[in-house]
Parts: sequence; structure tokens; C-alpha cells
Amino acid sequence: MKITLDWLREHLDGDFTVADVAATLNRIGHEVEGVENPAEKLAGFRVARVLTAEKHPQADKLQVLTVDTGDGSAPLTVVCGAPNARAGLVGVLGLPGAVVPANGMELKVAAVRGVESNGMMCSTRELELGDDHDGIIELPADAPVGTPFADYSGAGDPVVDISITPNRQDCMGVRGIARDLATAGLGTLKPLAVPTIDGQGPMATEIRTDDPEACPAFYGRTIAGVDNRVATPEWMRRRLEAIGQRSISALVDISNYVMFDLGRPSHIYDRAKLTGALVARRAKAGETVTALNGKDYTLTDTMTVIADDKGVHDIAGIMGGEHSGCSETTTDVLVEIAYFTPERIALTGQALALTSDARSRFERGVDPAFLGDATEIVTQLILNICGGTPSVMTKAGEPPLETKTVDYDPSLSASLGGIAIEPARQRAILESLGFGVTEGSPWRIAVPSWRRDVDAAPDIVEEVTRITGFDAVESVALPRSDGVAKPTATAEQLLERRLRRAAAAAGYHEAVTWSFVSDREAAPFGGGAWSLANPISEDLKVMRPSLLPGLLAAAARNQNRGADSIRLFEIGRRYLADAEHPTLCIVMAGNKTERGWQAGKAAPFDAYDAKAAALALLDAAGAPADRLQVMEPVAEAGIWHPGQAATLRLGPKAVLAEFGALHPSLARHYDVDGAVMAVQIFLDAIPAKRASGPARSAFTPPALQPVRRDFAFLAPATLAAGDLVRAVKGADKAAIVDARLFDRFAGQGVPEGQVSLAVEVVLQPAEKSFAEAELKAIADKVVTAAAKVGAVLRG
Repeated sequence: MKITLDWLREHLDGDFTVADVAATLNRIGHEVEGVENPAEKLAGFRVARVLTAEKHPQADKLQVLTVDTGDGSAPLTVVCGAPNARAGLVGVLGLPGAVVPANGMELKVAAVRGVESNGMMCSTRELELGDDHDGIIELPADAPVGTPFADYSGAGDPVVDISITPNRQDCMGVRGIARDLATAGLGTLKPLAVPTIDGQGPMATEIRTDDPEACPAFYGRTIAGVDNRVATPEWMRRRLEAIGQRSISALVDISNYVMFDLGRPSHIYDRAKLTGALVARRAKAGETVTALNGKDYTLTDTMTVIADDKGVHDIAGIMGGEHSGCSETTTDVLVEIAYFTPERIALTGQALALTSDARSRFERGVDPAFLGDATEIVTQLILNICGGTPSVMTKAGEPPLETKTVDYDPSLSASLGGIAIEPARQRAILESLGFGVTEGSPWRIAVPSWRRDVDAAPDIVEEVTRITGFDAVESVALPRSDGVAKPTATAEQLLERRLRRAAAAAGYHEAVTWSFVSDREAAPFGGGAWSLANPISEDLKVMRPSLLPGLLAAAARNQNRGADSIRLFEIGRRYLADAEHPTLCIVMAGNKTERGWQAGKAAPFDAYDAKAAALALLDAAGAPADRLQVMEPVAEAGIWHPGQAATLRLGPKAVLAEFGALHPSLARHYDVDGAVMAVQIFLDAIPAKRASGPARSAFTPPALQPVRRDFAFLAPATLAAGDLVRAVKGADKAAIVDARLFDRFAGQGVPEGQVSLAVEVVLQPAEKSFAEAELKAIADKVVTAAAKVGAVLRG
């Protein structure tokens, strides 16, 4: 929401500066996003007169001008290519040192085809004052030469850009902002002048509402004999252009001005383009309309439209139709002021992906009590600017005008808001904001029609405390128990911290991605279990079923920016049908090692890198990594590359992690080049540590050295080496302290369909060294245990 200082003074009487306005707005809860003074970008540009215009000696399309700058000095020579440049023309000259607003170019004295040019005669586009670039600006002949153009054009009116929160629909117009500022002590709110229009005869076109649920009230009147060829008044055009609105025609500008001035959208129809009655009704499924933005929209029967006997003219509360708009030939108009149910406008706008200034006001909720007065104000502006003869106002339907009251105890400002405010001051604040106050026990607060966001006593507390200023809240230290402070982090938080440090230490970069994804991004993971009914964007609609979509999108962005080694991780939540699940996810893409004279070619990541990362992080999390089983991946179509992915489990059902290469089609789905490795660790599946018992004694190293024995087994090629190692390690738990695979061979000397797996077994004697018989007994146990999983000792 943008306002100008001059526009604000139309509603607020007082002596204040733009700095005062910005500071007060920030103090009372309206964030000021920026303050811009248009005069600053026009510094160095002044009104100048062309004295002579001669053909350039070396260019057919250029002229050499002599220009009077009005400062009494000698005329300047300026090279110009505009077709309308001529002697006697008064325009705008950019002097050396000035910066052209449209492109940021600093003007300098420079030779153009051998002729020195001392500046530039400017077009409206170059000064960002319009779209015309066919020639330079032509000012009236009596424009004061030498005057800074900013002063001449009135561009010195500062513009304040305000971020209006969704609950403050009353501040979507300049008057609402002025009301808040007046309540905060910055000036006095001027009374709103509402004219009384004496209409002549009934409306020439019938209006009605056939959809009272979405359009409970539809006011209007016709005006005959208007002249839309007249220019929009300079004061109105200047204010609209200052806030970024292009001046279109007098009638359109009037409608836009009232919307930004009073927060009240309206629509003005060319009555010659209407057939029969104008009706607010539900759209018919499949009906289409070409909106003012030139796009065609297909409607559903849940949407409300404004239509006549021939078809739809307006997507109600959002955007008018292209074919019923006003033009220079318009002479008879119909003014529409309606009330639309906010929820219905929001749903229609989201379904059509169509935004507009009108929608942003209607979906927040306009003042239902301001239909008649708004009709009179719009009518009076039309009569003043375009002339014409108005009809009597027609009121179809009834707006929702029920008065809302709230019980309120003034002591809540201290107990709930943290600021003790005198009851008399609270009453003054509320009444200045438009609330009605009846003192008693409790107070009865009548909520004004333009404040649909106020429902309960805490809302009243917010009003009186924000106007008083939250900086008045006293700083009070929280109570603290004596002694050493107890830890506040939960076991889950500590686990996430530990894993975050471990992943970063291993060389992975942390990413934080959206918890919401699009339907397309969720589809490869079976879709999302939870979706928003009113998302701010269709790209952020589904609560993510996996962290992979966000990380893969991040990997693609990094690749597009030239990254050749991507190591990303994120700790966040997956949102499944049963609950939300904390998860650590890693994505690796590109090169694991760079090429070099020792390493040779660059090496890509592979599934073993993903496995190593998963095991290392599970170990950091306190999981029993030495007891984990490598098993097939969870059946999830299209996610993992066949044969290059697995899970880490504690038993057949407890899946702690998934790792491996992602399916190439999934990588292509997210525009990631090359093979992509990933890890998903399910933090809520990691078994919690047992409660601490008595302190254990210090570790005492064994007195005897360990004994190592190697075993080579023939095993089916389908046997997982981890299963063999696990079986060997459990053959004699008292003597065997470790076992590891150190070789795998298939080929000559090994039967087809089998592999040779070599395992090193570490034995730890206790009180005395192993006797030969004891070692043979242990070896027999190892062979027996291996046979249970299908492996036999090689001869």
C-alpha cells in the first residue's frame, strides 16, 4: 500500500513531515518498507528551450540543438535524434552528471559523430513518467525555463510504501492510514465529505443480485451524457502515478482513485455495451470471460460473476471484463458498488490464479456500511470531471450490518498487553479509532463496521497497546531458580544438534528448504497426505512427504550456477498421513574428488559413499551401527535406482535409514544432471538410549594381545556380505570382538554363481592365551555359523 504525503494531508490536518509519518507508522504496527522522494531521481533535469535545430553534419537522423538552460549562461549544444525536436520547443534537459531514471546512465559531455553534446533532451519513458518514447517531452510554451523539472512537475511529493497486514483491511485506503495516525497523535482526522446526489428518474438498467451468499448487496446508478474524452485532473493523475498506477481515462482513474483513497473498489460499465439487466449471479460451469488484462478465464459454478442477458462482464470482486469497459466514446455509464463475501472472493482468485487491487481489498473485507456513501462519492467525481445526469441510486439486497460488541476489562492492557494504560486514555484511543465505548463492569465495546478483524477482548488490548507503543512495555527479567540452571533442550533437540555438527564436520552444507512443495514435486513420493485449501502459491501447496524435493531443487540451482561438487544436508520434518517425522536427508551430486595429477580423472559419488555417510551419522546419533543389517529398500516406486540402494535396519521391520543412488528419472524430474546419491535417516526410528545406571568403572586395556584369523568362504553371489560378517561375529561372542570383510573375488577358480568372501576375525584372550585346541574350537564355530547363511569354507 503506497501513499503520498500530499494525499495523506487530504485526510489528516497537522504539521508533520514524511519522517514523522514513517516513524509513527512503524511505532503503531504498520511496517514502512520504504520512503521514496521522486524528486531525487529527477535531480539534474530542468526545463529548457530549444533555440535552434540544425541537421547533424555526419548523421541523417540526428540534429544539433542549441538549448537555453535559463541560468543566464551561454546556450548549450545538444545532439538529439527525436523527430519532434525543433526550434522553440520547451522540454526537459538532462545536464551532465544527471542519472537517467530509466536505465541508470550518467550523462556526460561526449562527442556524438564528431559533435560535442552537453546533455540530453528527454522523453517521458526515459524519466519513467510514461511509456511514450516516440519523441522528447513537449511542455507548454510558457513553462518557466531554468526551473528544476522536479519542481515544475510537482514530483517532490514523497511516497511511503507500507506493508499492511492481512487483518487490517481498514488500512487498504489512505483514509484508514490517516485514522490510525490521528489516533496516534499525528494530526487531526478531517471529516469525510459525502455529497448528496439528487438523481433524476430511475436507473436506465436494472440491477439485482441472484447470489446473496456471495453478493448480499449490489448498489448502483446510471449516469447519462458523460464525456470520457476529458483529461483526468492533474491532482488526481499525479497522485495515481506517484503510487504506480497508470492514468488510463477519466472514468477509470476515478474508480481507481476512490479505491486507493477510501479502500472501496467500484466498477464503471459502458451502458451501451450491456444488454438487459446487470445481475450478480453464479457462473455457469464452462463460461468464459476475457478480463481487462487480456487473458481468457474459464469459470466454474462456484464463482460469482456480474453478467447481463448476453453473458459475463465481470469476475465479481476481482477484475472487470474487457468488452464492457469504458472508452473515449462512452457517453452513458452504470456505476456498480457491491459487497462481496471475502471467503468467496479469495477462493475464486486462488482458483483462477488472478490477483488485483480489488481482490486484495474484497478478500480482506471492505466496509459493508460504506456502499451508499461510496456510490455518492464516485458519482460526484464523475459529475465534476465528466459531467452527465445521474439517476436515483438503486439498492439491491442488504449488506451484513449486524453490530458486533465485545466485553472488555481495561485492566487487561496491563495483565495481557504489559502496559498499564489509564482507562480514560484507553477510551480516547478506541473512540478515535471508531469504536463505541459504554463503560460498566465490564465495558461494552461496539466494533465499527470496517473492523471485521476484531472479535474478542485481546483484539481490543492490541489496539490500545499498539497506539500507546509497544516500546512502553517494561523489560522484566524472567524468574530464575537458585543454583545451576537445568538443561532445557529435549533429547530430540540434542540429537538434531549432534547430527547437524557431525554432518557439517563431514563436509556437508546445511540447507533449509520449504516445508511445502507443489503437487508435481510431491508426486514421485506418492503425493502428499496433507494439502492447503488456500495456499499462497500452487508451488507451496502440499506438505512435503520427503525432504528430497527441496534438496534436489537446491542441487539443481547449484548446478545451474556452476557447482561441480554438491554435498547438501537438511534436518527437518516429513509430513505423512499418521504424523510428522523428523528426518535427516543428504544429497550428493557431481564429483566426489577433483581431477589431479595424482588422482587422475575426477571421481563421481557412488552408493558406497551414501552408505558410509549413513553409517557415520547413525553412529554419531548413538545408533548401534555394528548391529545394523543391510536390506532391500522400502518399496517406493521410482525413488531408488534398482540394485544401487538399500536400507539399514535393526531387525526386519525397524528401518533406521535408506541410502543409495536415486533413480535417474527422479533426478531428471528435478533437472539435476548426472547420478545423484541420497541418504534418509529417520530420527524417530533410532532407539532411545537407556536410562543411565550406576557409573561404570574406567576402561582397562586387555593385558594380552588380540589374535587375528582369516577365513575365506564360498558363498552365493546373492548373499549380502554384511549377513556373513554378522553371523561370523556372533559365532562366539565371548572370544570374538570384531569381524570385517577384507576381500571379495569372483572369477577363475570360483564356481559360477558364487563369490569368494574373505573375513578377518579378531579374538581377544582374557586371562591367558588361547590354546591351539581353543582356537580350533572357535574356528569350527565360525565355519558352522557361516554355513547357516549359505557360506562354506574354501578348500
